[in-house]
Amino acid sequence: MRKSLTLVASVAVLATGCVSRTPLRSSSTLKVLDSQTMMPAPTRGDLIAPDRQSLIGPLDNISVDVFGIPEFTRDVQVDGSGRIAMPLIGTLDAGGKTAQELSSSIASALARAGVKRPDVTVNIKDSVSQVVTVDGQVAAPGLYPVTNQMTLLRAIASAKGLSEFAKQDDVVILRTVGNQRIAGLYNLDAIRRGNYADPQIYANDVVIVGDSPQRRLFRDFVSLAPLLAAPLIAIVQ
Repeated sequence: MRKSLTLVASVAVLATGCVSRTPLRSSSTLKVLDSQTMMPAPTRGDLIAPDRQSLIGPLDNISVDVFGIPEFTRDVQVDGSGRIAMPLIGTLDAGGKTAQELSSSIASALARAGVKRPDVTVNIKDSVSQVVTVDGQVAAPGLYPVTNQMTLLRAIASAKGLSEFAKQDDVVILRTVGNQRIAGLYNLDAIRRGNYADPQIYANDVVIVGDSPQRRLFRDFVSLAPLLAAPLIAIVQ
């Protein structure tokens, strides 16, 4: 006797129909211009982000310029322990200092070594320590440099946006403050709608975009559709 196998799958998701979006409304953090067709241009101050301290970290590349003494002018990579080596003065702690603080440390060390009134300038050329980790359901997870204007939306844009199964209301920022680990849960769509501000991102933050099991499940059912004997009908929310 021949056995017949019939595979029937049905997906039922609560139907919501066509729901209109809630219009934008002004709030304490958002001003909606209802009657204007053109947005006002930003001022010069709006275009300049407030300065955020950049600290030197292990494996950062910096340039040291000692005015009038070319043999001391060089590019240096901070070692894994946060130290650099300079002629005449040996090794110095650079990790955790700003460029200006390191300039002062080098100048003081040169003065103690007999250099008269050393004029030292330090610049951070390439920072690998000032980065944010973007992980989870984004197109290109990885480490991305943090700038003065880095926010959550910009961090996700740096990772080439959300993936197919991203859950926009399940985005977590992990941050260490002092010795305490802090987590914040954010909704990207609410940020885009202006419900609350786009949060700032700092060095060593970890951004994790959650996964939507419902989207993944529906994709799996759709991929099985050619094998089904009966039609696959689903109402998607």
